[in-house]
Amino acid sequence: MTTSSPTHSDSSNSPRHNVKQDRWEIVEGLRGVPANMQEPEIQEGFLLKKRKWPMKGWHKRYFVLERGILNYAKRAPDLQKGKPHGCIDVGLSVMSIKKKAMCIDLDTEDNIYHLKVKSAELFEEWVSKLRHHRMFRQNEIALYPHEKHLFHPHASSSPSLNESIRNRATLTKQASIHHAKVGSWLQSSEEMNKCCKELVECESYLLELNLLLKSMEVMHRTYSAPAITALQTSNFDIPKKEKRPKRWRSKHNGKEPKSTLQVPSCISNQSPRLHASNPNLPTTESATQDACPQSPDSPTEVSHLQQDFCRLANNIHISMKSAYSCLIVEKERLKQAMELHGPQLPQVIGLKSGYASECSTPNQSLVHQASSESRASIPESMSEFFDAQEYLLSSSSSENEVSDDDSYISDVSDTVSMDTFDGGSERHNSVSSVVTLTRRRSALPCPCPSSSVSLWNILRNNIGKDLSKVAMPVQLNEPINTLQRLCEELEYSNLLDTANQTEDPYQRLVYVATFAISAYASSYYRAGSKPFNPVLGETYECDRPDKGFRFIAEQVSHHPPVSACHSDSKKFNFWQDMRWKNKFWGKSMEIVPMGTTHVTLPAFGDHYEWNKVTSCIHNILSGQRWIEHYGEMSIKNINSDICQCKVTFVKAKSWSSAVNEIEGVITDSNGKVIHSIFGKWHESVFQGELPAATCIWRPNPIPEDKDQYYGFTQFAVELNELDSSLRPLLPPTDTRFRPDQRLLEEGNVDGAEEQKQRIEQLQRERRKVLQDNNMTHQPRFFKKSKDDSWVSNKTYWELRREPGFSRMDFPVLW
Repeated sequence: MTTSSPTHSDSSNSPRHNVKQDRWEIVEGLRGVPANMQEPEIQEGFLLKKRKWPMKGWHKRYFVLERGILNYAKRAPDLQKGKPHGCIDVGLSVMSIKKKAMCIDLDTEDNIYHLKVKSAELFEEWVSKLRHHRMFRQNEIALYPHEKHLFHPHASSSPSLNESIRNRATLTKQASIHHAKVGSWLQSSEEMNKCCKELVECESYLLELNLLLKSMEVMHRTYSAPAITALQTSNFDIPKKEKRPKRWRSKHNGKEPKSTLQVPSCISNQSPRLHASNPNLPTTESATQDACPQSPDSPTEVSHLQQDFCRLANNIHISMKSAYSCLIVEKERLKQAMELHGPQLPQVIGLKSGYASECSTPNQSLVHQASSESRASIPESMSEFFDAQEYLLSSSSSENEVSDDDSYISDVSDTVSMDTFDGGSERHNSVSSVVTLTRRRSALPCPCPSSSVSLWNILRNNIGKDLSKVAMPVQLNEPINTLQRLCEELEYSNLLDTANQTEDPYQRLVYVATFAISAYASSYYRAGSKPFNPVLGETYECDRPDKGFRFIAEQVSHHPPVSACHSDSKKFNFWQDMRWKNKFWGKSMEIVPMGTTHVTLPAFGDHYEWNKVTSCIHNILSGQRWIEHYGEMSIKNINSDICQCKVTFVKAKSWSSAVNEIEGVITDSNGKVIHSIFGKWHESVFQGELPAATCIWRPNPIPEDKDQYYGFTQFAVELNELDSSLRPLLPPTDTRFRPDQRLLEEGNVDGAEEQKQRIEQLQRERRKVLQDNNMTHQPRFFKKSKDDSWVSNKTYWELRREPGFSRMDFPVLW
């Protein structure tokens, strides 16, 4: 059965009349009492599946429909080998069809799969089969809700298993009786059906109302054009009523998003949709923008739109009122039914507990099967549009499609992680005799406080100055240090682990370049605050056996501020000394880094080095700050001239919505392009050319409560954690002992501000003592090399072990 979405027209000559001939219909699901159904025949063949970026359009995929489960892959042999690209539970999906376009949509809540058939006969065949399989699957779920994942046809029989099956059959029979009563009650309920129809009608009205509202906005802008032109010629700002995207409020100069460019005659060209999305919406918008005029012929159309708006609003009010009345009636019926069957409630409770106890019976083979099936059926956020084979370099990413290599990816990622950890354990034997995986915190102790600081009052007298010398209030900080920010660049160090295992030097450079790009990913959500500036002599260590590296950093200079760091691992070495120049230009702040980043891969003797690009925080004086990175990053192997890489961080343009894009090429010694990479520095990096691009990296999922906790990633949350077992091993100059940063993390803003001023005063006093005695500060763990860069003197971990930092003298920093 199908239910067509209602349309509303005052006459057959309405522009919406043609839409009725090509509208979406929702296929209804199981109604009434579930019963045993005959298993439908398997349906298979090629269909067209729609995908988004980076390979838009319809692509041919081979689909197999069996027992209500729809699997697909590029070719039939992939499915025969048990390597599907995706898996859809048709019984748990909302199915809608459009006959004229021969399109089928399956909405799994997490994803929407857009399918298309080439011929009308094949379309009818697939729709019929999908209906049959969908009903069968829904009936199966209704009859056996607890056994849909635990059924294992190859499980060995045993007395306990047979007894468990018999008990479940008895409980299932009892449940069916009660389920039948509920089903008959729902089937006899006319009020619920009426309520559903009213709500469906309301949804259609709301879609139409939304289009009318957009058209009225166009009217407003059209008849305000002379005033707007006068304002633009007078260099006035755009009125605040004009809405623009948050991230582009300072750059669009009054340009409206394309989605608002609707006109009255085009309203009816878009069919009201009862589904979660409309796959034809983008093409429809672009087509109608050229076909329809962008302004009305006379002001009378404005009044017509207003009349339509009021009419639709009144219809919505009537429908909602009717639906509310239906719900009141059903509430009374349900209350009476509960009172009538009250004595049977203990039986229902007993039945529920019996189900729970039976389903919790331990059986290793069944549980293993359940976990395998649940993993295979989880829809991933990218599965509907991206079928490209992906590599293992972001094992914790939640956005990869369930591809034919997913099991391999997981296994190899786990192996790499454990190998790295084992190797790291051997290297860290000098630090501790026993290495254990530490349970790390998942959130900061306190959400970030609301800031009422006026940046304009602070910065208006410092335009063009180096902001590293300007004292900022603690409310502008995040509870993390610049030294820790350098460590944050190692979040995706597994890319370097993989590079150290890659024989091909060109592919090796791809991984190194991707690692350099990944260092910027965490900044996407962090434009609203700045890290604490380290004081001279401040240090930070991060020992991560789970990731296979250990990291140290020290503030080696104060004017100019220079932060040096070093990380060693079994599979790579990483070091850099970074200094920044900050410039405030009225509405934005530019951060220009200086210094070089180095990475060595011991397996091949490679020594890579690269520069960092410029960063810019826009809308610095408003609440909608956003960050972009632009410039060219040059990566070369100083021990070999076989290949080199150039990565361009593309600067955003006011007339384009594309942001955060990167483009790179790996060339040989003659300048010939061997590999190319592209993507977005906060989202993903792909290798190759379309349509055969391969995803090399995606960032780890960001915590859902990121806005409450400074936009921190999970890795950043762990950086300032001070474990009780670690406290006696750290030097007193470690960042984690810094009181102002710790107080801010705990939500004590006033205490943090007081401590920050005290620490800055102590630093000024130490600096004065050095100047009066004609002395210079000597870093403890880093030394200057011949090229004036700072490198580790390789004494930190030895001193940590013997004699231990608690037996050494350190300056009092706080």
